[in-house]
Amino acid sequence: MAKEKYDFIIIGGGGTGLAAGMYAARLGLKTLILGYTHGSEFPIGGVITTTNIVENYPGFKKISGEDLAKKLEEHARDYELVTIKQELVESVRKSGKIFLLKTKKEEYESRTILFATGTKWKKLEVPGALDFENAGVNYCALCDGPLFKNKTVAIVGGSDSAAKDALVLGEHAKKVYVISRSTLHPEPINMERIKANKKIEVIEGNEVKEVEGDKVVTGVILDKHYKGQKELAVDGLFVAIGHIVLSELAEKLGVKVDKKKEIIINHKTSETNVPGVFAAGDVTDKPFKQLITGVADGCTAAYSAYEYISKEKIK
Repeated sequence: MAKEKYDFIIIGGGGTGLAAGMYAARLGLKTLILGYTHGSEFPIGGVITTTNIVENYPGFKKISGEDLAKKLEEHARDYELVTIKQELVESVRKSGKIFLLKTKKEEYESRTILFATGTKWKKLEVPGALDFENAGVNYCALCDGPLFKNKTVAIVGGSDSAAKDALVLGEHAKKVYVISRSTLHPEPINMERIKANKKIEVIEGNEVKEVEGDKVVTGVILDKHYKGQKELAVDGLFVAIGHIVLSELAEKLGVKVDKKKEIIINHKTSETNVPGVFAAGDVTDKPFKQLITGVADGCTAAYSAYEYISKEKIK
């Protein structure tokens, strides 16, 4: 059976991949978006589909993450040159200047590749944490913080990310607990901001052992007593214990990654060290990661792929 041939294959069907596909089609590239990624549980649309309300994407004052993802998908599908499939890529290899991709169902050829595989959150593996995802257990303070206006929330984590999330939550919630299993260790300036914010209370040397609730989160059970009790009443729990970068396929192809396993790119062009291979979104070493920045880098990658194909004249 002959392999299906494309100009541009995007691995990852989140917002970054969808935007890249749309833009590639506008440049005349026959494009395939393969939506499933190793280790990712997200559908077409990606991580934004797990966000209840999005208020920081230009053009929409307020929109659900699911609706925003649908609009991005619909825009990409509007181009005849774009094909979207929900297939898991098992391997990618290079043969001359052509890339060969294999999924469980098909084999494909492409002149260029974009890794838009993103990351997945490290989950809090305690009873109740998974049961209450999107019902009080959240992962994005910037996205979901406004939902907890004048409420009490807790954030789990001890890094600078946890501290910054606490500061974001402090703009909305009436009370923010930061629960760190060891000493909270953010950047010094963020530590100063934490100490100066009367809404934020740090609980060090303690862990969340269970998440409680009915239809939504009502509290957490701590490992050790805090102020005489282990039960802490909260309306929401934010988890900031790190991310797992989904760059394994790219590494096997010879793409360079940093110590965090993030794909190293040229920040002007979204190029990697492997000619014809591009990367965009949360899987890269860009320091600021938001849907809007991923969408921008995805479009940049599409344009760079177009220029690469034009220059190399790959048949």
